[in-house]
Amino acid sequence: MAELILKIIAVGGLLGVAALMFAENLFPPIPSEVILPLAGYAAAMGDLSLAGVILAATLGAVAGASFWKWVGRRIPEPGLRSWIDRHGRWLALEVRDLDQAQAFFRRWGGPAVFFGRLAPGIRTLISLPAGVLRMPWGVFLAWTTAGTFLWTLALTLAGVFLASRHDQVAAWLDPVTEILLGLLLVAYLWRVWSRRRRDRAA
Repeated sequence: MAELILKIIAVGGLLGVAALMFAENLFPPIPSEVILPLAGYAAAMGDLSLAGVILAATLGAVAGASFWKWVGRRIPEPGLRSWIDRHGRWLALEVRDLDQAQAFFRRWGGPAVFFGRLAPGIRTLISLPAGVLRMPWGVFLAWTTAGTFLWTLALTLAGVFLASRHDQVAAWLDPVTEILLGLLLVAYLWRVWSRRRRDRAA
């Protein structure tokens, strides 16, 4: 998988980085924790501009977050809940996830979007209550861009660090990435299976 991501980055350049981060926000099981360090690694090896990677990744992620904000704004909450109940398992989402994100948003408001973008569990979900509760677009974009930028910066610089230790990490970088992706895939499939099992039992 690491080789595939690096190949997409090599072929697509900064556009490829933006596209990967956009997809990561549309489909939460795709991990930015893998994409961004590899993009930073590519930048450190001279294939891309580091500043360009950070900017492209931030823009792609903000675009994906904005899509979910638009969904939350356009679809009435009962319809959104019904859709998540019927199809959310394919995105590893449940209605209770939306409830938790809404409770977090109602308590903290704008800062919830900022800190939500820094939390792997609710990075995508926090955009939905922002839409449902009609947060103004300018406020949403300001908070989500700030949080996304910090998340992107931290993980991209982690990739730069890996490149500076290339000799030490080259032997285990791909195996560790495969293990991480494998664990994420198992967790995703478990959520899909357990959700389907509960639906059949209901």
